[in-house]
Amino acid sequence: MFSKKTMEELNRLSVNEVQDTEKQPIIIILDDIRSMHNVGSAFRTCDAFMISSLYLCGYTPQPPHRDIHKTALGATETVDWQYYGTTMEAIGAAKDAGFKIVAVEQAHNSTMLHEYNRQRNEPIALVFGNEVTGVSDEVMQIADACIEIPQWGSKHSLNISVSLGVVLWELVRNKK
Repeated sequence: MFSKKTMEELNRLSVNEVQDTEKQPIIIILDDIRSMHNVGSAFRTCDAFMISSLYLCGYTPQPPHRDIHKTALGATETVDWQYYGTTMEAIGAAKDAGFKIVAVEQAHNSTMLHEYNRQRNEPIALVFGNEVTGVSDEVMQIADACIEIPQWGSKHSLNISVSLGVVLWELVRNKK
């Protein structure tokens, strides 16, 4: 028999406790995301996996906004985030901080997600692209690696919020 856990049993951290907790050495870079709901979901997923930072780039919406907060459920207060005018500026900042740039895209010579070998504390910046056009060609040319989520259906695409969850789960599940 199963019963749902109570809020107390979930042992949720306070905003201050989250801010003081060691984070995964992963930056998420959102490359011209148009949906505020996808941005809010990215905040929530970054919180769930204790990601070090979320970079919002180009025309990606930024907090504060009602639709972002509606989906983020408070994660805009627990996730460190920064805005950059362009994705290339965000990548430059990540590289300067010692992060390897990894595009998440369906591409020639990409590595399937389950075959990507990330070392335990290797700092990586994952670039997720626009809902329609994907990761920009400019970013693809300078990425250190490219990982792809295997798919077998007819659509061969996932919503960015789903992709973010799938990729982060695979990359951190054996590293925590």
